[in-house]
Amino acid sequence: MMVNINSAEKIFKEKGFKLTNQRKAIIEVLLEHRDQFLSVEEIFLKSKEKYPQTNLSTIYRNLEMMEKTDIVHKTTVNGTSSYYQLICDECHHHHVICKNCGKTGVIDFCPMDSISSIISNSDFIVTDHKIELYGYCKNCAKKAEK
Repeated sequence: MMVNINSAEKIFKEKGFKLTNQRKAIIEVLLEHRDQFLSVEEIFLKSKEKYPQTNLSTIYRNLEMMEKTDIVHKTTVNGTSSYYQLICDECHHHHVICKNCGKTGVIDFCPMDSISSIISNSDFIVTDHKIELYGYCKNCAKKAEK
């Protein structure tokens, strides 16, 4: 299930949080861009259009809380830039991510089935996973060639 305003509010209440105007603006922005990861700065600017009293520190705090409550997925590009996307429980997938511009693509299948036998023979129990492949999108690769 893709997180929406109603499901986010339910999750917030279950975890002891309220759906504030700032949180609602963040969720709305992420819903409008559900097929891509957004940087903190992009979320801030788009949220500020919806709720002008929003400030950058509020965005950081709320994204951190939303990641801990499994509302958003965070990925890091080049070890420094963080990008966020709403979690979609029914459409489990993984990502390819451009190391230059942060553009993302979806891998619609899960390769865990292929490696589950290897893991089952180890002394490790997998409770969760995410697979992210890094490289360059066509536009950034073309620019690098020039």
